[in-house]
Amino acid sequence: MTTSTSSGTEGDIANAGLARHGVQRIEWAAREMPVIRQIRERFKRERSMEGVRVAGCLHVTTETANLMIALKDAGADVRLAASNPLSTQDDVAAALTHEYGIPTYAIKGEDNDTYHQHLRQVLDFNPQLTMDDGADLVALLHTSESDRLEHVVGGTEETTTGVIRLKALAAEGKLRYPIVAVNDADTKHFFDNRYGTGQSTLDGIIRATNVLIAGKTLVVAGYGWCGKGLAMRGAGMGAHVIVTEVDPLRALEAVMDGYRVMPMAEAAREGDIFVTVTGDMNVLDTIAFERMKSGAIMANSGHFDSEINLPALQGMTEAKIELREFVEEYTLLDGRRLVVLAEGRLVNLGAAEGHPASVMDMSFANQALSLEYVSQQHANLEPDVYDVPRDIDDGVAKLKLEAMGIAIDTLTEEQEKYLNSWDLGT
Repeated sequence: MTTSTSSGTEGDIANAGLARHGVQRIEWAAREMPVIRQIRERFKRERSMEGVRVAGCLHVTTETANLMIALKDAGADVRLAASNPLSTQDDVAAALTHEYGIPTYAIKGEDNDTYHQHLRQVLDFNPQLTMDDGADLVALLHTSESDRLEHVVGGTEETTTGVIRLKALAAEGKLRYPIVAVNDADTKHFFDNRYGTGQSTLDGIIRATNVLIAGKTLVVAGYGWCGKGLAMRGAGMGAHVIVTEVDPLRALEAVMDGYRVMPMAEAAREGDIFVTVTGDMNVLDTIAFERMKSGAIMANSGHFDSEINLPALQGMTEAKIELREFVEEYTLLDGRRLVVLAEGRLVNLGAAEGHPASVMDMSFANQALSLEYVSQQHANLEPDVYDVPRDIDDGVAKLKLEAMGIAIDTLTEEQEKYLNSWDLGT
């Protein structure tokens, strides 16, 4: 339902009555986000984004709420839509809209038509900056909403999948404004992708199924940073981990890390739990479905729901039932039963709460500072995909260490000179 507060703040949320509960959870997450808190304090003083219109397409979670509040404290006029139909936390959407005055357009479980309607609604006020999590907002601006591009001067992208899409758009010479790839910051992929995805994916699987991980064969499709974290956490909980890969270097790394590596067609016969984290499509496909043992569980932790080929699975199915929330069982024509979690969407956000706030603290600190950077430097940037500036990435790491009470060494003047000279040595 489209709602309006007494101050005129609009939004499309499930239930305004959840707002107070959402505030409590947002404030709880803030306790674990000291870097965002420090940035927010500076933003309040400097108001460095005063009047800048920002449209966000992000997972509507407690951690995202703290990012949006920080941007508002910087003076920005912000609106938010969900970047995945299953990831929205309805109490957070209600709190943002009714308690913090940030128009939010997101309802957990919304259909695709509503999802795209919400994207268009956050573009209705002609934003100058975009924040994306999967590049759906950017894609819309470069297709059916291209008339709004004249107002947009820059943006940021949070995910591996989104960066892949943006680089493809840029390679074709069609990207119309500069975008900072927040996903590629060291303080994002080293920690968020590895430790966040590793823990939250297993959390989603366990919450949905209550299965014991120990002793199970866990098949991890993809050994990027997310796959590394998932394999590491799965092994730590006692799983026998198999990795599937298409990249020879990553496959070799997985072997050296102690995991078995094989093609999916072979792994399909052995796996008890399958998780895709590749950013590609049809990673689990017909040949895998044909070989899986009855009772196998499939989940996806990549951004889009394309990694498990559900149409192909449906074509092999004679009956489908919901066993419990976020758990669907497909009975195949040969009698085997395969289980899919969270409709093949992001299991960590669909069936759980996503990454821990302390990890998202660094990712969203990069997001906030990169957005501030683009708002100030866009005139000097061509339409392209840019890395997070090194001083922002390093600065986030330093703030996190300080918040944790950890001190590190600094180079002496002599050491600095040695590292920057060519004529010193043996």
